[in-house]
Amino acid sequence: MTQPLLSVEDLTIRFNTDEGLVTAVDDVSFDIAQGEVMGLVGESGSGKSVTAKSIMRLNAGNTRYDPVSRIMINLPDRNVDVLALRRDRDLRVVRGGAVSMIFQEPMASFAPAITVGQQMVEQLLIHTSMSKAEARNLSIEMLDRVGIPDASKRFGQYAFEFSGGMRQRAMIAMALSTRPRLLIADEPTTALDVTIQAQVVDLMKDLVREFGMAILFITHDLGVIAQTADKVAVMYLGRIVEKGTVRQVIKTPAHPYTLGLINALPKLNDLEAELTPVPGDIPSPLDRPAGCVFHTRCPVAIKGRCSSEVPNYTALSGGREVACHLVEEQVKEGVSL
Repeated sequence: MTQPLLSVEDLTIRFNTDEGLVTAVDDVSFDIAQGEVMGLVGESGSGKSVTAKSIMRLNAGNTRYDPVSRIMINLPDRNVDVLALRRDRDLRVVRGGAVSMIFQEPMASFAPAITVGQQMVEQLLIHTSMSKAEARNLSIEMLDRVGIPDASKRFGQYAFEFSGGMRQRAMIAMALSTRPRLLIADEPTTALDVTIQAQVVDLMKDLVREFGMAILFITHDLGVIAQTADKVAVMYLGRIVEKGTVRQVIKTPAHPYTLGLINALPKLNDLEAELTPVPGDIPSPLDRPAGCVFHTRCPVAIKGRCSSEVPNYTALSGGREVACHLVEEQVKEGVSL
């Protein structure tokens, strides 16, 4: 059986704070195959970005990984145990080498006093054996490939001279110039208008087809996930509550939280319909609920059980998994989900 490109197993992340150890990610596992797009969705504070940054070891110095946690990048020539990497030189493979990242706000990712081209060339000189002239030519080519007009001129400009959509495209060009095998896209369309969002989504789909790379696409927008991803994991307060193919999860959501996210979407075929938000607010990681972390907001919580027992994953048809006591009971009773 072919190994997945990325394998995350039993990932638990805590932060050492003045209030003690705070759990941000709790027992998360998923795989991404080469050429596959996986969506990671959930509200702000669900632990999506912390999970993504752990793949590149970009979390803060007070981060504590559970001893059983494993993150493996399986390359053609070697397997990389990410959490075992210690030296900066060794970490380059997951920081711009085999793994690249598009951050949520590209303006904060580009140095304001250095031209975009200089920054693109610098990272190529670090991660490849190219000469400066070769790195310059490739950088201009990549800017052109992502649809930035007059790329050779833009190469010598600063990030503040780019529009929001162009900065996002430049960030994508920079991330792709090292030919990564895994691209992590953290809310890449959030700060863009709808037209530019559609262009960026189409661009990323084209790049997957062209380069055969895998993408971990992080967002709170299920509409974007429906257009881009092959499979999706729904995250709530550090735990994955449901995962499966996009068609399975969006068409027939099984977990009450997934259903709540879908019901909260505006209904374009009924403009008079009221929005139906998920009730309540996501708790602070400092005050994690016992049992199922969603039970404080769940409309169908089982009294006495959901508040005390952590649900195991229940396997449904097609390889889908759901962490919910109610789903577990329905499956035992023979209810088709």
